[in-house]
Amino acid sequence: MYWTLELASKLEDAPWPATKDELIDYAQRSGAPLTVIENLQEMEDEGEIYECIEDIWPDYPSKEDFFFNEEEY
Repeated sequence: MYWTLELASKLEDAPWPATKDELIDYAQRSGAPLTVIENLQEMEDEGEIYECIEDIWPDYPSKEDFFFNEEEY
């Protein structure tokens, strides 16, 4: 299982919080690439509810990661 920014971004609009099965269903209905669905299927399923994409991929960059000080320019 591997995540890239492009793959993980397909789940940004998922109905959070969600279970693994709900995320797989969302990915299939939204036309996400097969790799996204395979990555979700490979996750361990302990009935966990995921609150956001960071619960699945902790390295997912937030909007703050792209923030820069506009006043400097």
